[in-house]
Amino acid sequence: MGKNKNVIVVGGGIVGLSTAYFLQKDGHKVTVLDKSDISSGASFVNAGYLTPSHIVPLASPGMISKGIRYMFNSSSPFYMKPRLDPDFMKWAWYFKKSSTKAKVERAMPIIKDINLLSRRLYEDMKASGDLGDFHLDEKGLLMVYQTEKARDHELAVMEKAQEMGLEARHLDAEGLKKIEPNIELNAMGAILYECDRHTTPPQIMKNLVAYLSSSGVGIYTQEEVLDISMERSFVTEVITNKKTYKADEVVFAAGSWTSNLSKKIDIDLPLQAGKGYRINVETPTNITMPAILMEAKMAVTPMQGFTRFAGTMEFSGINDIIRKERVEAIAKGAERYYKGLKISEEDKDNAQCGLRPVSPDGLPYIGRPKGFKNLTIATGHAMMGWSLGPATGKMITELISGKSTSMDLSPFDPDRKF
Repeated sequence: MGKNKNVIVVGGGIVGLSTAYFLQKDGHKVTVLDKSDISSGASFVNAGYLTPSHIVPLASPGMISKGIRYMFNSSSPFYMKPRLDPDFMKWAWYFKKSSTKAKVERAMPIIKDINLLSRRLYEDMKASGDLGDFHLDEKGLLMVYQTEKARDHELAVMEKAQEMGLEARHLDAEGLKKIEPNIELNAMGAILYECDRHTTPPQIMKNLVAYLSSSGVGIYTQEEVLDISMERSFVTEVITNKKTYKADEVVFAAGSWTSNLSKKIDIDLPLQAGKGYRINVETPTNITMPAILMEAKMAVTPMQGFTRFAGTMEFSGINDIIRKERVEAIAKGAERYYKGLKISEEDKDNAQCGLRPVSPDGLPYIGRPKGFKNLTIATGHAMMGWSLGPATGKMITELISGKSTSMDLSPFDPDRKF
């Protein structure tokens, strides 16, 4: 089926680079365009989890009322900056409509399946040796709780996960001590999701760029897409601040910027940037297990060379402003759980942020928008972009190559109604 196409991928994050990886494997000629230098952003600052256990989408019952309650507290874990932006208001309305029990139940098996597909693809990429020997750890993920309320909430999620065939078990304080022996945790216990994995994102991103460059993929950085030319239902040219590219197929994988890109050709893609922050601590912390600290709503990951503390979901538009109070909240959150942990001022000063593209229902957009013959969209992964990059890239490649896709793509339809 129509082999060897000339494909332009707009966006050099994990989704764009994974798409380029599978496209070139399938024999296509690939060009990646990115407006940055591919050294920062959400793909570099995330918690590095591969998370089949995260079966509950962000748009779950009660989240909007939480957002409204948190709206005036800029250090809260889920923060919506009040603003009269019609796109944001429409998105918030769709988010509220998606936050029903029935819609969440329907999304859960879909999220689980795409996560398991992606986990397998990461394992295949590692086994192939293409990206050198990268960090992929199979210890699972702890959901650590300090209160009975958080415990009961997560036990219910664990039961659902187990019903879906995912491996998980409950640990009391003693069980937690056994699994994380070199550090004193201020916690009642944890749920251990043995199905999860963790990685060191900057390492994989660097290796992926190097592999693609050496495999004939053109990677052009500091190139911002200014315009798109159309003829009938075909995208014919992609015009950047540096040159004009012709293509047989175009993929929009520009993360939080994809909705702005889509507007250039009259596609209305409900999408908001959800800012997350990370602090890297290079001094030894003795933390060996990745953990989500439930009440603090933050993630801790032992990566190669440092421990990463990451968190928050801030809806304040597209910007890279680092709010000190949010960085402080992450540091304090971590110190409340790990006795003796002190995060230095220097580490806090070096905090970075990234923008995650969030769809209203927490499911990504993967597929061809109506009325376009040679355009595919790959974005909207919310907090699971890192986890779902390879699965998305694989299915976009299957679509472009005219093969049947690894999963039914209808739940990810860019034109779906909310």
